[in-house]
Amino acid sequence: MKPVASLAVAIVMQRRVLKHRWADEAWAAVAVMADRGGLAPVQSLSEDAERQSWLVSGLTLELFPDENEGYHENWLAPESKVFVMWRMQDGIAMPLRASVSYVEGTRMFDSGESADGVAMPAEIHAWLGEYLRLHYVPRAPGGEQRHGKRART
Repeated sequence: MKPVASLAVAIVMQRRVLKHRWADEAWAAVAVMADRGGLAPVQSLSEDAERQSWLVSGLTLELFPDENEGYHENWLAPESKVFVMWRMQDGIAMPLRASVSYVEGTRMFDSGESADGVAMPAEIHAWLGEYLRLHYVPRAPGGEQRHGKRART
């Protein structure tokens, strides 16, 4: 199935030094932004004794109609998220997938893979809202999915 909409994004990955007997470091996706192009695939943003940050480009948020309920639930949330699944590659945490579907984000967390929920920037929230305005049809009372596209208002 082809996506109905897509948006290139870049992810900020951060490594923090830990003073813990079972781990020396912790990795996390900490920010996401629309990617306007021209970014290096991986670039160092900052580094000090306690933490390092990298900007990783090359990911795309893709929107599919069968995930509309998950997009809508996330879009309405008090703190909407972009969900990022990542794996260690050559000593750096590299994001592999990003999604704005609450349901897909839950699947990422349940998969056993490393994943984080990152605050959704206003620009991505507005982009998702426009998609939902054009393509989301709420479930009818009783839970049945209504058919057809939402009319443009």
